[in-house]
This record gives sequence, structure tokens and C-alpha cells, in this order.
Amino acid sequence: MEKRYKFSLWYVLIGIWVVLIAQSYISSMFVVETIPYSNFLNLVKTNKVTEISVTQNEIHGKLIGNAGKEQKFKTVRVDPEISDMLANYKVTFKGEEQSAMVQGVLSWVVPLVLFVGIWFFIVTRMSGNQPGFMSLGKNKAKIYMDDELNIKFDDVAGVEEAKQELVEIIDFLKNSSKFVEVGGRIPKGVLLVGPPGTGKTMLAKAVAGESGVPFFSMSGSDFVEMFVGLGASRVRDLFTQAKQKAPCIIFIDELDALGKARGLGNTGGHDEREQTLNQLLTEMDGFDAKVGVILMAATNRPEILDPALLRPGRFDRHVLVDRPDKAGRKAILEVHLKSIKADETVDAEKIAGMTPGMVGADLANLVNESALLTVRHGRQTVGMPEFEEAIERVVAGLEKKNRVINVKEREIVAHHEMGHAIVALSLPGTDPVHKISIIPRGVAALGYTMQVPTQDRFLLSRSELLNRIASFLGGRAAEEIIFGDISTGAHNDLSRATDIAKSMVREYGMSEKLGQIYLAPDKRAQFIDTGVNEPHDYSEETAREVDDEIRQIIQDQYEIALNILSNKKDLLVKGSQLLLDKEKIDREELEGLFHAGA
Repeated sequence: MEKRYKFSLWYVLIGIWVVLIAQSYISSMFVVETIPYSNFLNLVKTNKVTEISVTQNEIHGKLIGNAGKEQKFKTVRVDPEISDMLANYKVTFKGEEQSAMVQGVLSWVVPLVLFVGIWFFIVTRMSGNQPGFMSLGKNKAKIYMDDELNIKFDDVAGVEEAKQELVEIIDFLKNSSKFVEVGGRIPKGVLLVGPPGTGKTMLAKAVAGESGVPFFSMSGSDFVEMFVGLGASRVRDLFTQAKQKAPCIIFIDELDALGKARGLGNTGGHDEREQTLNQLLTEMDGFDAKVGVILMAATNRPEILDPALLRPGRFDRHVLVDRPDKAGRKAILEVHLKSIKADETVDAEKIAGMTPGMVGADLANLVNESALLTVRHGRQTVGMPEFEEAIERVVAGLEKKNRVINVKEREIVAHHEMGHAIVALSLPGTDPVHKISIIPRGVAALGYTMQVPTQDRFLLSRSELLNRIASFLGGRAAEEIIFGDISTGAHNDLSRATDIAKSMVREYGMSEKLGQIYLAPDKRAQFIDTGVNEPHDYSEETAREVDDEIRQIIQDQYEIALNILSNKKDLLVKGSQLLLDKEKIDREELEGLFHAGA
């Protein structure tokens, strides 16, 4: 890695000090004796002075010394009237003048130092951590040399398919000659796409670690600045520096910040971001893949990238880094479990089954939460109870046992949660109920019912989706049956049920009235929910039919939940009372209660 020297005010101060010392030393080589003015008058009277030169304040000259040798002297002039009076009284007197060196320091060195100090303070406060003016066009990449990356493929678990796709990239960086011999061309760019937290950045570092080559890491937002042309300059500088250190890997994280499709938004076609993107496209066209520079990038929004970035010859290989399945979650947990003291009760496979949908970052946080809970409980090793509690904290939020809930509300919450559980246990295709609790958690949850799938599911039938809607509505149905009224506690249940119903009608073609038709917007985020409602491209009459179908699906499933709970009202009451007494009911106790009541 190249050393970078920074300007420092101390260098200027040390330089000034050295100059002053040198000046003092040189002047000492030409010694001129300074004598009192009274001695000068006596020497004149005794004919000892041979020649003089008079200035306004000083007299310089030569005199004959004791050994008869001529020597130089100088004296400071004194008022003649005072000198005559002092001479009459035989008083030795002399004139004094401020040192030229001291006068020089006070006249220009001190103001200069003061000016430089004020300038340095103002520039530092205004720029913060921004680079200096001369380095504005330089890239901000963090450069990791081959001996600084300790991440290998063994440290990245749960993405086996993605690792297999990247093996030949590593092989090319290690031994490119065999590809060149057969006329093969390695992809210039590799785009890692997937949801946030799946390990895209870590996987890119692992490729560099396995290859043993320098790794240039930079975020897409680092290129774009308020000054026009700086982003393009940084792109040029990045590729120039990478070619000098080839073979190497350039990694651009969050590529969507830089590579958004041109023309999107309210800005014109010549803004700074688009100029930077154009420069990146040019650089990718210009460099030879045989040089050994591999460009890798990561994004969780590939649908908004410019098509020119994704064509062959640029990012011509797309590697999906998806959410891990159960086996992948188990592998990720085993990697993170090495960093904590876990006892023999910890079962990675069981934890993986309890964490569907979690990505690598979620699992790493889960392991850390369990370790923190272990310390809080005063234990020395992490056990399975800590992991189960950590899962509940991640899924439902922090327990709030100190929150005071009146008796009436506790009864409503208990019957609500038991309604969810009974409907879920009564219908096929729903996830098994793992635990019920009426202890408040998070911001607004007064209770929760945890359902854990037995296996990963990638396809769901229409009947299974309908049963899930019914289980979500079971809580409100229980409130209506027991209390003859409904509360605000079902707002989250209604939201989730409505989302499923919308997807059934608009995306899955599961509406009997509308038929096999896709009505969702064409461009949607693949991996993240943007929270923006895309405009539809169908008529208002079709939109009304869509709304009617969604409403009818939810109403039908609500009637099913009412029928189930009406037939099992005794079980609902008994289970709610048990939940009020114990506050928590686990799976075994709930299934025993259900089968006894059935």
C-alpha cells in the first residue's frame, strides 16, 4: 500500500525555527564588537579610531586594538548633550537597540504563524472530515492487500450455490494463463444480488481472500459529490490504481446509488450521478479482462439499475445471494457459534427451524443476543433457553413485564391469542404453534402467538393461503364470540391477512371471478419492500372488482374462523384461563389441551 503524506502545520513551524537558528549561526561567524558610546568618544580622543560610517542610530568603524591589530566595532549613538554631561562626570554610558533577530520574529514570523493557525482552524472546521482540495478527484477506496484479508470461503456459510459460481473467478486470478491459452475470457463484472444482510460484501471479500489479491472496496455513494466531475475523476483514478496493482478485485457496494437507470427522477441528463455512471461504463469497456482486474458489485435493487450496466461485456454474470434455507441457516449458526461459549443443549438444527426467513446478519445478531442474555442471567455458557428467548426478542420485541394492563384487557388479549392458536391447529396447511404469550412485547404487541414451520416452503396452494388468512382472523373472531365486541388489537392481523388476499387476487391469479390474470405492477422491488404503491394499469371497473374479491376472501375466512371457535368455545375459554394463569403456554401443553378438548 502506498504511503500518503499529509500536510502539517508543525512542519512549517519546525522549518522557521531551523532558518532562525541558521541565521543566528551565520551571523555569529562575522563578529563585530559592540562598545559603549563613552568608550567610543575616548577612543576618538586618543586617536584609536581609524574610520567610521555613521547611520541614523549606529556608528560602524575600525579601531586599533591593544596588539596593534585593526578590528571592527559598532556603537549606538547617544544624544550629544547628554553624552557631554555624562563625560564631564566620568560616567560610562552606551546606547541600546532592539536585536534585529527579535525584531524580525515579532514583525513577520509571529503574524505569519498566527495567520496560518487561523486559516488551518477555519478550514478544518468547515471541511470536517472532507479531503483536501488537491485530493478531491482521488478515489476513496479502502485498499486491502493480500495479507490483510483473513476472510475465506469457510467463513461464509449458507450461500453454497453463490460460492460455486465464484470459484472460477478465483481460479482465473490465481492462474489466468490456462484461460488465455484456450481463448477464454473471464467475465469483466460480477454482480451480487440479494436481500440485505445475506452476506454479499463478505462473499466478495472471501473471493479476494481465497485469490490472494488486493481488494479495492468502495461504496456507490462515495463516487457522487456535489461538485460536477469529481465522481468521474474518482472512477478514472480507481481504475488506474487498480491496473497498477493487477491482478486485483474492485468491489463497489450498493451499486444502485451509482448505477440507477439514466432518466429516472426529476434531474436532467447531465447531472453529476449520470456523468459518473457514464465514466464507469467507459472504463468497463476500456480495460482488458486479461489484465486481471475483476469488477464486483453488490445491490439489493437490481430492477432499477441501468440496462447498459447489465449487458454482456460489463456486469455479464449475475450471482444470486438469496436468503438461506434451513440447511444454510444451520451452517451459518455453526460458524457464529464458534465465537461464543455454548453448552451441549444448543441445537443448531432446531434453532435453524425456528428462524425461517432470517438472513446471515439476523442470525449473527441472534447469536449475539443470546450471549448478552447469558451474561444477564449470570450464567457462564449459552444454553438453548437463551436462544429461544433471543428469538422471541428478535421476532416480537423486548418483554415489558412492568407494563400495567388491567384485568379486562388481559382477558381480551388471552382470548385473542388463544383464538389464533385454535384456528391454526384446526386447519391443515398452517404452521404449527410453538408458543403463546400474553406478556407485552415491543412497541404495541400485548401478546403474540409464535408459529414455526416444520420445513422451508417455496410454494403454497390456494387452500393453504386461505387457511393462513383464517388463522390471522382467529383472534378477532374469538373476541366477538366471547365479548360480543371487537378491539383494536387485530390491526396487525388485518394487515397481514389483507396482504395475502391482495397477492392472491392481483399476483397469483387465485380469484374465481377475475380468473387467471396478473394485475400487479410490472416493475417491483425483488428483494426489499420500498413502501411505495405502484400505479395500476387497469380500468376502474377492474379495480373495483379486485377490491370486492379481496373483501370477499377476508370475509369468507372470517366466517370460517367464527365457526371453528363457536364449535370449540369451551376449549377457547379453558385455554384462555390457563394462559391468564401462566402467561405462557408452549407447544406440548397446547397440543395436549387441544386434543383433550377435541
